[in-house]
Amino acid sequence: MLSRQRSTLSVPGHLQKMHPKAFGSAVDVVMLDLEDSVPPDAKLAAREQVISTLKALESKKCSGISVRVNSVDTPYCFRDVIEVVQAVGAKIDSIVLPKVDSAGDVHFLSRLLDGVELEIGLQNPIAIDATIESALGVENISKIAAAPRTRALIFGIADYSASIGARLNSISGHGEDDSEIYPGHKWHFVMSKIVQTAKAHNLLAIDSPYGNFQDLQGLLKSAKMSCALGFDGKWAIHPSQIEIINEVFSPAQEEIERANRILNAVKANPGRGAVAVDGRMIDKATVRLAQNLVDSVK
Repeated sequence: MLSRQRSTLSVPGHLQKMHPKAFGSAVDVVMLDLEDSVPPDAKLAAREQVISTLKALESKKCSGISVRVNSVDTPYCFRDVIEVVQAVGAKIDSIVLPKVDSAGDVHFLSRLLDGVELEIGLQNPIAIDATIESALGVENISKIAAAPRTRALIFGIADYSASIGARLNSISGHGEDDSEIYPGHKWHFVMSKIVQTAKAHNLLAIDSPYGNFQDLQGLLKSAKMSCALGFDGKWAIHPSQIEIINEVFSPAQEEIERANRILNAVKANPGRGAVAVDGRMIDKATVRLAQNLVDSVK
């Protein structure tokens, strides 16, 4: 698993001109997309372009590479997986599987990957990032999280909104105007459910993108909310969003220093159940929080 995944930049697979900029950006993970950002008549060309891009890729700034395939209920999914992994599987960290409604969707992809990896002799198994985008997906989320290869649970806000019959409040459908029509955090339950389930299964929890890429203040507010709920990171749909997302999901220097003071105090007092730091008693639960924070920035 990647040590951290604060930001994930979604890049249309068929638009080659966007690929070099993505791999040269400060994003943690570049996700080459074969699904929603690609029109139906460009699906095959997008698959070929993603393969071409990754074959030619010699250097990158990002920590990881993902490919979002089409959902299992389309005629594209199985060939997306077979052709991309056969050609460039060694360069891919995870497959993002959209519209996951049941654990069976993940089991299908996992078994398909088993066969392709055996064929090409891939030593490092490719992980699966499951996108929760429907009421049914939320209903089955624990079984999805427990399915083979699952590395992350991702919130797909637009399709989830459609699945529950929510109103379209903005052009993008990604929640930037929600505060005007709902007196509270409209998606608190489902987002908290995704985080709770992900953490129970030792997975990453990744939030959906903020649709209005020109509204950086709105993005900042949205990212802070996600971070407060326990998400590990957030998707971006434009390079201008990366800096804010990385900053929000990175601990401040003050937090890091506080965590190190706690860990140093514990090391200096071995065998004690609780120690005093800055005039406060620190127990084992707080030590775990401090260790988690220090580990997240390594």
